[in-house]
Amino acid sequence: MLFTRRRKFIKRISLVTVQICLLAFSLVFIVFPLVFRYSVTLQRGILFLTFITYPRDLDLSNPASVGLYATRSFHLNVPDADVEEDDAENKRYVRIGLWHVLPKHVAKRFSKELQLSEEAQEDLQNITDVSDENLDKLEGAIKTSFPVVNSENQQLFYERLLKVPGNTIVLYLHGNTASRGSGHRLDVYKLLRKLGYHVISFDYRGYGDSDPISPTEEGVVRDAMAVYNYIRNLTSNPVFIWGHSLGTGVATNMLSQLNYLNDKGIKGVILEAPFTNIKDEIRMHPFARPFKHLPWFDHTIARPMYLNSLRFESDQHISEFRQPIMILHAEDDYVVPFQLGYKLYRIALDTRGKSWGPVEFHRFEGSRKYGHKYICYAPELPDLIQKFINNYYKDIF
Repeated sequence: MLFTRRRKFIKRISLVTVQICLLAFSLVFIVFPLVFRYSVTLQRGILFLTFITYPRDLDLSNPASVGLYATRSFHLNVPDADVEEDDAENKRYVRIGLWHVLPKHVAKRFSKELQLSEEAQEDLQNITDVSDENLDKLEGAIKTSFPVVNSENQQLFYERLLKVPGNTIVLYLHGNTASRGSGHRLDVYKLLRKLGYHVISFDYRGYGDSDPISPTEEGVVRDAMAVYNYIRNLTSNPVFIWGHSLGTGVATNMLSQLNYLNDKGIKGVILEAPFTNIKDEIRMHPFARPFKHLPWFDHTIARPMYLNSLRFESDQHISEFRQPIMILHAEDDYVVPFQLGYKLYRIALDTRGKSWGPVEFHRFEGSRKYGHKYICYAPELPDLIQKFINNYYKDIF
């Protein structure tokens, strides 16, 4: 009798286990895809991942706290018809946060006026002076106008330096998750400022200290265009775009629109870890592995995002602008697989005009462990960047 009871107990346990497994399977592989198909909010959340923030307690208003001395933090208002009317000013806009990072050689010249810390000044002693004839001519006048840089004149000071003829400006478009202040992005800014470039970085809507509005492809591209227009209204100096991951999709979309407007202000674009389009990226992303072999995957996951204008079709946009392109991709990138970046390169070679700017592709071997974020540590990267910018900063395609 005891044996019979034990058998019944085991059967019950087995039945419950099977039921739990079936329920879990249904929730994960049937219910979730169906909810995803009909929820634009969930689609945007999975794509943009604005809820992932790091490092915690980051004060974006104080870039010096993460090692970015001689950096201005400020905000822009982006006109946006999709935002509800603001009763106070009867305007519709999105407020986005930006950083303007000065080149190291410029920070060194104005270290006294900027009242930099001893640690920052010690760091600046280790750099070699950069030849800058235009700044040589204007340095005295700028120091006279700004004996001390404070909250009242900071905007005028930074914008005055941005206007100095001959400056090269890099507009950085980050990928999804976190903010402009996350670790690997800081390393890119530090590399670029060391090479002598002004860096403008910002957070799209929904990220960092920008307005907490749900991003869309149209919205984040509009934010990037607004930052570019801010730069262009101040100076005609050459601008290069650096897009990383999702930011590469923003970059190609933006450049396509600027080409349509016949704007020639951007001299070239660097695409780090790019993809062809969101449908391809979803199919090859590690998170999609449990789902991509389901017969309803395309119907419930990939196609709905396309129909809801979450496309980021770099494979289309890359043949719609003329500027030179440099693509960087690591073989061990598991977030945006290497083959997508190489496929985009091949599409560019096949579809762009022969008289347009050249397309470069730089492969970083998997054994170097750069993955998705750390190509900035490659020792050859500074020379690649300088060569690319020096080759094209005067050209118009």
